[in-house]
Amino acid sequence: MSRGNKKDDVIMNDDITAKEVRCMGDDGANYGIISTAEALKTADEQGLDLVLIAPEGKPPVAKIMDYSKFKYQQEKKKKEARKNQKVIVLKEVKFSVKIAENDINYKVKHAIEFLEKGFHVKCRVFLKGREMAHPEAGVEVLEKVWPMLEDYGDRDSEPKLEGRFVNMMVLPKKD
Repeated sequence: MSRGNKKDDVIMNDDITAKEVRCMGDDGANYGIISTAEALKTADEQGLDLVLIAPEGKPPVAKIMDYSKFKYQQEKKKKEARKNQKVIVLKEVKFSVKIAENDINYKVKHAIEFLEKGFHVKCRVFLKGREMAHPEAGVEVLEKVWPMLEDYGDRDSEPKLEGRFVNMMVLPKKD
């Protein structure tokens, strides 16, 4: 095995500066507290690396292992975890306080398409100028929209004022 490699800030082989270490084997064997030179010799005989796993210990804890195999297995676990992650796509549908009925229907149609595809939908009403004095007008628009969406999704949050917007989250129906 190569000695003195510093991979990802891992202290291993000749980079270990402690005089003695508490040494463990890859197979679970416990070598006890031995000198670093002896631990390196044991690792070399087995064709493995001596890796410091707890450098702050007194004495530091080292493990004899095949570091490249260990690293490979860690990467494999990370890839598997990423593969099982579900990506949540958030689509936004904007309304205004003075929106016409046919415009509401048109925008709701798009929101329904998003929900059917499994996307989360954020319905927002932008409040302009003096409309900020009456945010309940934005809530009314979203309360008008909700009955059109309730067959396709579940309301995650009630309409609420956030800055200049009144927002409502709708999640796709669970099968």
